[in-house]
Amino acid sequence: MNILDEIIAHKQKEVEERKSLYPVKLLEKSIFFSSPSVSLRKYIQRPDKSGVIAEIKRKSPSKGVLNKNVSIERTSIGYMQAGASALSILTDNKFFGGSNDDLMTARKFNFCPILRKDFMIDEYQVIEAKSIGADAILLIAAALEVKMAEQLATFAHSLGLEVLLEVHDEDELKRTSGVDADLVGVNNRSLKTFEVSVDVSKRLAPMIPAGKVKVSESGLSDPAVIGELRKSGYEGFLIGETFMRHGRPEEAAMEFIKQLLNT
Repeated sequence: MNILDEIIAHKQKEVEERKSLYPVKLLEKSIFFSSPSVSLRKYIQRPDKSGVIAEIKRKSPSKGVLNKNVSIERTSIGYMQAGASALSILTDNKFFGGSNDDLMTARKFNFCPILRKDFMIDEYQVIEAKSIGADAILLIAAALEVKMAEQLATFAHSLGLEVLLEVHDEDELKRTSGVDADLVGVNNRSLKTFEVSVDVSKRLAPMIPAGKVKVSESGLSDPAVIGELRKSGYEGFLIGETFMRHGRPEEAAMEFIKQLLNT
């Protein structure tokens, strides 16, 4: 069993438990549930922004603990002041040290698109995403059967949420071509081996359907590389570890985006 299989197996148990603790009717009473969403797609394409989706995660299976005591309030506000286009908040606890409260805190202090970064396998999690203030959800092709990916994307849109579909290779991109995603993210890190190569984004760029906002994810630590990816048509750049391994992630983001805007 690889790490992705382990995560999904745990997530299935977790979702069933949360359904009993927090019924859908309760989630629908959230103050966020009827609030209009902010478009991740539009913010990424705004000319006055950097295209950076700045991520908050305390740890990861591949890198261990990154920033255990990060301040969600300070970091999320700082990311946006640094010129990020959007926020990505990890809500998985067991493997990434996040929580739904992290996203709700970020929502409280920021008017910007927030991506709920988690392993989505059930419509319940989509309702949950809306109830905690997310504007978009992540669907990971490697973790989902095609029909389920299509179903979750359609359901997300019915709630006013946007969808970032994440792929790792040509096969995943081809088999999920029918998924109604607003953005397509190419993860440069293999979920099976954890090897990282930005060449994955460059290779897949021409295969991503026209009209989809292209997002490159993982292994983005050099502003010059983002300049290269832009030439391949990428507009969004999801960056977490590069910022989170610093004591003050928002300061790392400020310096990175400053360099990015000068390249």
